[in-house]
Amino acid sequence: MPAVSSKARPLRCVTVGDGRPLVLLHGFAMQPETYLPLARRLSDRARVVIPAIFALPERWSFAHALECLELTIDDQGIDRTSLLGHSFGGGLELAYAARHPDRVVECVFSDTLADRREFRLAQEALRNPVGLLGMASVPAAEAFFKSFVTHPIQLVHAAWWGFTSDRSEDIDSIVRAGIPCHVLWAERDSILQQSDGENFAHDLHATFDTVNRPPGYGRIDHDWMFDDPELFVRHLERLGLEALGPPARDARPS
Repeated sequence: MPAVSSKARPLRCVTVGDGRPLVLLHGFAMQPETYLPLARRLSDRARVVIPAIFALPERWSFAHALECLELTIDDQGIDRTSLLGHSFGGGLELAYAARHPDRVVECVFSDTLADRREFRLAQEALRNPVGLLGMASVPAAEAFFKSFVTHPIQLVHAAWWGFTSDRSEDIDSIVRAGIPCHVLWAERDSILQQSDGENFAHDLHATFDTVNRPPGYGRIDHDWMFDDPELFVRHLERLGLEALGPPARDARPS
């Protein structure tokens, strides 16, 4: 492992529950607290740790964010963990799993940075600006405002990385390591195309599932992890994740 930068520090986290560890990496400009409704629904079976991935001690860069994430997981006393990444957070999830396959139990990606091609994500995100505004729920709008006020420069640098990075090597590394992976996708994602999620799952040798909308249920969009937490948990439970299985005696060091 490369030497850790002297400025890298463990990140602020929201932690809920006491069971097998599940590290949740939140979406672009979101806050850990945005995902509390989901975390609380998992807290009877898992210890959900949600780092604030934009609150870095220095200017946001991929390498610095990854260093801080590594230190955060160490600081939480976690030896091996399941990972759950939403949207932007899936890029960091890929990177961590690729570099530390021995410490990752399984990966779940929800409506995430999937495409291998560098500028495709930017084109998709901007193809329907009116739809993006219509998608934004109150929790998403509040989180974005708070993030923009507290970390505006961090968001700009993080967005540029998300739009220009190539995730091919990380995908290939995870496949070689044989880490179990699952991809979940909203019924009608206003930001990312379902075909990208399907291709991502294919490249990752992962399962792929779109949301199963109950009769009479409204539209399910990109942020269903926190807009529809009960429905999202139902889909997680169908994956047979180790994180949601019976408590392990060594889930958390004493």
